[in-house]
Amino acid sequence: MDEFLKSNRELWNNWTRIHVQSKMYNVAGFKAGENRLDSVVRAGLGDVAGKSLLHLQCHFGLDTLCWALLGARVTGADFSDAAIAQARELSAELNIPADFVCCNLYDLPNHLTGQFDLVFTSHGVLGWLPELSEWGKIIAHFLKPGGMFFIAEAHPTAYIFDDENPDDLRVRYPYFHTTEPGHGTVQGSYADRDANFQSVEYFWFFSMSDVINSLVNAGLRIVELREYDFVAWQMYPFMEQDENGWWRLPKRFPPLPMMFSLKAIKPE
Repeated sequence: MDEFLKSNRELWNNWTRIHVQSKMYNVAGFKAGENRLDSVVRAGLGDVAGKSLLHLQCHFGLDTLCWALLGARVTGADFSDAAIAQARELSAELNIPADFVCCNLYDLPNHLTGQFDLVFTSHGVLGWLPELSEWGKIIAHFLKPGGMFFIAEAHPTAYIFDDENPDDLRVRYPYFHTTEPGHGTVQGSYADRDANFQSVEYFWFFSMSDVINSLVNAGLRIVELREYDFVAWQMYPFMEQDENGWWRLPKRFPPLPMMFSLKAIKPE
């Protein structure tokens, strides 16, 4: 597993350099005052003013800093040292208070102390984790009693299709978890397909029951689960972006679950 995670960390280190310059992340817009948090995550966490927030798999911290601008006391964590360095640089440059921790998610209890009112993660995060049972325990570990966990993520059903097919939805990947990761060649990144970079990515599959049971077995109580027929990025080449920035399947397809959001509470 260390071999795959090490390879993925190098991938994300290279992606960080691409993403900082990308139109998708629009760092210049953020510096000019644009809050890039989407409507689903804004509604999911609600008013964060005065609350402590831990952002898991925060990449280079744009969303973390957006929560800080909304009044949260934020900590972001990610395994990419290039991403965390960039996050710290942005925090210092813009004078936005934030703490950032660089480590493998599974090692986070060895690098971070304390508990938080909110734990948050979103959009394209779970497939990089070899398994979810320990993920749920880590979330519970860092939540205060009465605290809330929120995730918005591509739906497990959406991940079964061939993301390289230019015309149609064809099943390519398993729905249920496998110990061995899938892998593929990456040209550029999801944020910039034309970037002059090529690598290999390793990814794992998860079912909705994997997500729910990992949280329930860690002692959390699920209070809300929502499913959506859109997703936050262009998962498939033929998806179409709507006026709100969400990516949808063309009308020739029936509505399918493309994204979900979930809230869980740690009992007091």
